[in-house]
Amino acid sequence: MTETNNKSTIKELDEKIQQLQSQRRQLLEKSLPINYSCAKKNNRNIVVVGGRGQLGRLFVKLFNCSGYSVSVLEKEDWDTADKTLSEAALVLVAVPINITNHVIQGLSQLPTDCVLADVTSIKQSPLNAMLETHAGPVVGLHPMFGPDVLNFNNQTVIICDGRQSSEYQWLIEQLKMWQAVTYNISAKQHDKAMAMVQVMRHFSTVAYGYHLMEEDTNLSEIIALSSPIYRLELAMVGRLFAQDKALYTDIIFSDIDNAQSIKRFSQRFEELLVIMQEGDKNAFADIFEKVSSWFGDYAEQFLAESSEMLISTNETLARNKNKQ
Repeated sequence: MTETNNKSTIKELDEKIQQLQSQRRQLLEKSLPINYSCAKKNNRNIVVVGGRGQLGRLFVKLFNCSGYSVSVLEKEDWDTADKTLSEAALVLVAVPINITNHVIQGLSQLPTDCVLADVTSIKQSPLNAMLETHAGPVVGLHPMFGPDVLNFNNQTVIICDGRQSSEYQWLIEQLKMWQAVTYNISAKQHDKAMAMVQVMRHFSTVAYGYHLMEEDTNLSEIIALSSPIYRLELAMVGRLFAQDKALYTDIIFSDIDNAQSIKRFSQRFEELLVIMQEGDKNAFADIFEKVSSWFGDYAEQFLAESSEMLISTNETLARNKNKQ
């Protein structure tokens, strides 16, 4: 198959994916409750900075559904934002990582009892910026889901305490009213965990996609030859490259320590590669066994969960094939 045919096939797949995502979004929007309970009944405003972005829009929608008065601030509104901010009960910063701290630094004139929060995927740096800028209650949030989610049902939101936790408990209660699952952790622990949960995975995915491209891989062919589990893994690789390159670049480059963590990963990769080059199957099997023991019961749990995902994937693929 020629390169032109490959590109044509990829374009068709992208269009199908976008069509399915649009249909999914419409169905989810129809299932969104008309209203939720309200955790804080007063006449003061909720301000979402970046409320026209994908994640910001979701918060605006849910606050509106809960009966709050909500204002949106974007960069073009900044010159006239003083009155809006002066009446705020909560200011939620939902802007890209690379400008989060700069935006926070412009919020120094908030009411002393106003809650200042952010939803950035890193926590130490923005939390410190909020504590330095605002003397009132501060909390860092990290919704652990992507922009295609339309409600918080069973979605995890990480909570990192900043200051005066009793004053922002109503916000945590509101998240729970939206059916979110909250998890409390320090900002330092959060960023250390995210180096594994996000940075390592995203970097590995970029590297693998880069390798496929440099090897001039025929994607149509390997998709046709793939087992369901590899097709699912390949879908997760392709999914990343269908999204915002700036977002993932900012996540990976968010902390200089991330490079050291990835370097250690590279060293272990090289260690296994040397064992493979030397043909030492026993050494490789020993490491496999040690890792298996380290995972413990989680290995069986993940096997069961992935099997369910594969069954669902196979059913989806079969339906799509029948429609063609």
